[in-house]
Amino acid sequence: MAGGKETPRQKMIGLMYLVLTALLALNVSKQILDAFVAIEDNIQRGSITQYERGETAKGALIEELSSVTKDEAGRAKAKKIKKYLGMIEKIDKNVGEFIKYVDDLKIEMIGIVEGPEKVKTEKPNDKESILWKKYDPKSPLLPARLYLQAIQQKENFDVPMHEIIGSEISKIDPTKKGKKLWELYKGLRTSIVEIAGNYREGEKNNWKLKVKEINAYKDFQDLEKQITKMFKAPGNKVNPEDTEALLSIYQELTKLEYADHHEAKNIHWLGRTFDHAPLVGALASLSSLQNEILSARAKAVNLLKSKVTTGEFSFNKIQQLVSGPGVATAGEEVELLVTMAAYDSDKNPVVTSSTGNVEIKDGIGRIKMKAGMTDMNVKGTVTIVNKSGVPYKRDWEWKVAVVKAQGSISLPEMSVLYKGWNNKVVPVVAGAVSSSITVDGGSATKASWTDADGNKYDGYYVTVTGATKYVTIGLNGKDKDGKSKSFGKFKYKVKPFPKAQLQGTTISKTTGFKAVVSLGADSPFTGVSFTVIGGSVVMGNDEVPFSGDRIPAAAIAKIKAGKRVAVDVTYKRNGGPVEVASGVLKVVP
Repeated sequence: MAGGKETPRQKMIGLMYLVLTALLALNVSKQILDAFVAIEDNIQRGSITQYERGETAKGALIEELSSVTKDEAGRAKAKKIKKYLGMIEKIDKNVGEFIKYVDDLKIEMIGIVEGPEKVKTEKPNDKESILWKKYDPKSPLLPARLYLQAIQQKENFDVPMHEIIGSEISKIDPTKKGKKLWELYKGLRTSIVEIAGNYREGEKNNWKLKVKEINAYKDFQDLEKQITKMFKAPGNKVNPEDTEALLSIYQELTKLEYADHHEAKNIHWLGRTFDHAPLVGALASLSSLQNEILSARAKAVNLLKSKVTTGEFSFNKIQQLVSGPGVATAGEEVELLVTMAAYDSDKNPVVTSSTGNVEIKDGIGRIKMKAGMTDMNVKGTVTIVNKSGVPYKRDWEWKVAVVKAQGSISLPEMSVLYKGWNNKVVPVVAGAVSSSITVDGGSATKASWTDADGNKYDGYYVTVTGATKYVTIGLNGKDKDGKSKSFGKFKYKVKPFPKAQLQGTTISKTTGFKAVVSLGADSPFTGVSFTVIGGSVVMGNDEVPFSGDRIPAAAIAKIKAGKRVAVDVTYKRNGGPVEVASGVLKVVP
C-alpha cells in the first residue's frame, strides 16, 4: 500500500488487504479475519528477510574492514569503510526508533483489547500466546514477533480507530498516535535518502542532496517526474550511479497523503487506512509500514556497501568497454567487442606498453601513440593485485593496420556544377572517421537524398550564384581523436542549368494540347519539377495567347490539319527563374 514501485509479492499483499477490508465492511465470516492473520504473518516474515538483507551487506563491510592491509592504500580504504559504516549507523538509529514506536503502538492496542497481561510475557511458538518475542533493544531493527491467531477480539475496530485517528477520519487528532506515526514515517523517508545521497567521494566529487516532501501526485509516473526534478533542483548534486536506488527508496516510502474515501472527500492516508479497520487488519497495516522501512534500509545499506569492494579482488566500480576498428570503408563488415569491466577505484591496475605514453584512469590504461608508415603490433602487460597483495599479471597484444590518408570528391549525378541548382556532392575520405567540405564561389548545406535506383547518400547541396565561372571545393576529414586534416582542393567549372524542352509533336483541332516541359529521359537530374504558366501559339503574324498548361482547340481553329504552328511556353522550375521553351507542333484533326 506504499507509493512507488512494488515487488509482485508486495502488490499481492496490498491487493489482498484491500479486498479483505472491503469484505469486512460487508460483515463477512470469521474466515476473513483469519486471512488477515495469515497476511500479517507473511509480512512479519518478510520484515525478517529485509532485515537480514541489510545486515548481510553491513556485515560484509565490517569483515572487509578487518582484512584491509596496513599500508597507505589499506589505511585509505579503512577510512572509506568507516565513513560508510558511520552513515549506515545513522540510518539504523532512525529506523530502530521507528520500529520500536510501531511495536509499542501494536502492543498497546492489543493490551487495550485483550488485556495487558496478554502481551506482558513472551512465549515463543506458543499458539495460545500473542507475544512470541518481545522487542529487544539489543536488536533494535527487528520488530516484535506476534501471533495474531491467539487474539480473541480480532474484529474490534473501535480501539485502532480511537488510538490512531480519533473520532473522525476527516480530522486526524494531533494527540493520537497516528500523527506521530505519519511524521516519523515521512521523516525516515527524508533521512534515509539524504544520508545515502550526501557524501564526498575522492577529491572532486562532493555529492549533495536536500530532500523536500512530495505527498501529492497524479500517478506513479508523475511521482517519478517530481522526484527526478527534486533531485536536479539547484543546490543538489546526486551521484548518477545512486539515482535509481535513491529514487526507488523515495518512491516506496511515499504515500498519497489526501484522497477521496468512499463518499468522503480529501481524507488523510491514516483515515483511509484505519477507518473502521479490525484490530488484526490495523496490526497488518502497521507491520507493513515496518516492512517498507526495513526494505528501504536494506536498499540504502547495499547502495553504500557498493562503494567499497569485497572479496578476493577489489571491485567497486563498473564501466562499459567497447573495442574495434576506428575506421571502416563502405560495405566492409565491422565487428565491435562490448563488455562491462569492474575495477577498484582505490587501486588502479598497472599497465605497460611497448610503445606510446600510458595513462591510467578509471581502471583503464589509455595508451597514446602516433601511427607510422607501416602496420603496428603493440604489446604490453596489465597487472592487478588481490587483497592479500598477490599480483596477477596478464600479457596483451593489439595490431593496428596503417592506411595511407587520402580523399576524393564524388559527384554521383554530374561532372560539373550547375548554377541555380542544388548540386549533390558526396565527400569521401579514407583514414578518417568523418568528412566535411568548404566551398569557394558558392555555399554548401548538409543533406541526404535517394537517387532513382534507391541508393541513399549523405552529403551536401552545393549552390552556385553570381557570375563566377569556377568553384573550388576543399575536402577535410577528422580522425578518431577528433583531429582535422585537409585532403586537398578540387576545382569545378560552372555552367548554367539546362533549359527544359517542350514535349510532344502534334496538337489536336478537337482537344487542343496539354503543354509539358522536361529535361528529357536522358537527364541525370533527380527531383526536378516544372510548372507551365502559359504561353502563346504563333501562326504567321498572328499570336494567340493562352494561360495555364493547356492550349485550347479554339486557338488553332483557323489552321488546317497538316499545317504546323510554333508554340512558346512559359514555365518555372522548382528553385529556378521563369523561362521559355519553344517548339513546333503539327495540327491534326
